[in-house]
This record gives sequence, C-alpha cells and structure tokens, in this order.
Amino acid sequence: MIVLSHVQITPLLRSFQKSAQEHGGGVSLSTDLGLTQVPASLSPEGVVFADGERLTWADAEAIADDEVACFALEDGRLRKIQVFSPVTNRNCSLMPTTGAPTLLIAGFPMHRIKDTDPQRDTMEKIKSMRPTGRMLDTSMGLGYTAIQAARAGARVTTIELDPAVVEVAEQNPWSRELFTHQQIERVVGDSFDYVESCADGVFNCILHDPPTMQLAGDLYSGAYYHELARILTPQGRLFHYVGDLKSQFGARIARGVAERLKAAGFKRIVPVPQAFGISAFK
Repeated sequence: MIVLSHVQITPLLRSFQKSAQEHGGGVSLSTDLGLTQVPASLSPEGVVFADGERLTWADAEAIADDEVACFALEDGRLRKIQVFSPVTNRNCSLMPTTGAPTLLIAGFPMHRIKDTDPQRDTMEKIKSMRPTGRMLDTSMGLGYTAIQAARAGARVTTIELDPAVVEVAEQNPWSRELFTHQQIERVVGDSFDYVESCADGVFNCILHDPPTMQLAGDLYSGAYYHELARILTPQGRLFHYVGDLKSQFGARIARGVAERLKAAGFKRIVPVPQAFGISAFK
C-alpha cells in the first residue's frame, strides 16, 4: 500500500508537474511518509510507480490541498486514512508531519508537533524512562513508544482501548514494527481493567502517556495511580506525560497528578520539562 501526504506531494507538484506534462521524466518519491524513497515516472496523466500503481494529477492536488490527512493509494483509488470508532464515537485519523505522522482523535493530536515531531517527542519520553526489563505502555496509539522501548531491549506490553486506533496504526508505515517486533505484546482493551487484572509487582517500569484529561479522565485518577504503583516492582519507575510544565495549564495538571501519585504510594516525584512529564519512583 502506498501512503502519501501533502509533505511528499506538494514539492512534486511545484517542481515537476509542468515539466512532466510537457516532457515527462523520472523522480524519487517517498511512498511511506518519508521512511524511504522509490523511483517514479511522471506523465501528462500523473505519477506512475515502479509497481504499476498510478496517481492522477487530480488526486495529487487533492492530497496537496489537505494538510491534516494522510492518504492510501490502492489499485488506482485514493482514500483518506480515517476510521470512525463505534466504541468512542470519534474519528481517528493519521495526520502528517515532516517526520513521523501523529494520530488525531476527535481533532486532538496525540503527540507534540509544535517545534518538534512525534519521533523526537517519543525519544524524549524514552530517554526519561530508560526502559528495562518488563515495561507497560498504558496507551498504545500508533505504537511509537512501544517500538522504541522494544528496540532499547525492554519486553513491552502495550494497551489500546480502541480497535479503530489499531486499524489506523496498521496503515501507518511508521508503526510496522508494532506488529512484527517479538518483544512487543499488544492488548486491545481498557487500560484500567487490564491494570486491575495484573498481579503485584510484575512491571519494572511504566510509561503512562494517556490522551487528554477531557478524553480519558479515569487514567488521571488516584484509583488508577494506586493500581500502577501496585503492579510496579520495588524501586520501579513511572514516567507520566502531562503536557508543557512551563504553561499555566500544564503546571496545574502536573500539580494535581503529583499529589495523586504521592497519595498512591510513589515516594519521589521529579519533573522532566524537556519531555513534558513527570518521573515517579516507587
């Protein structure tokens, strides 16, 4: 499946469309949102890829005009990568950046994208987490955290509430390792329910990067934090993403989170502003 966005198509249109319509020619183009480059040829009708797949100029213009969507091209037909969830009654879609795409849920991006990109955002969390042993990733999303933690050597269990999000991740080239890496176990279900079902002290570390409080308030609750503390090993650690600690809103959220973590049994709470979160130690 070829996956494209305005990031790949807009420069192609600007630089090559006129000359292609007049003379034809070859280009190098990414068909996986920037991960790799492949050769393609240009004609008056559009772009022809090495496998014979074709993108018309009209479809190329449609891609270039939509800066918040990624598109799949299959059998000459273009479709937006977007899935409506009957579980949450929200649209889930893939939004391009200049690097890895982010997940949009009800219009909210699930990664930091201002002055950074989802991959750099993920690496800051991983650097703060230092994943080892068995790790729980409480909110899978597109799986970037699970992938990087598994690459670092952790055995990762990652939980996703919404099958629609899994369907979007399956179409995201940057998420492929989520479905192939032997160190990753995927669980589809409610994070709170899964954590409650776990035995005591089974995880060495937890990375908790929930959706916003408006979308998932129970994942910020004292009861949930008590469960996270219970399933951590002694000296286990938690990284909790909360948002920009330097902003008024982020600082207020962080204060409430820190208070509930302490009440849940975490002994040391350390702000990690570069990763927009808090580290907590059992």
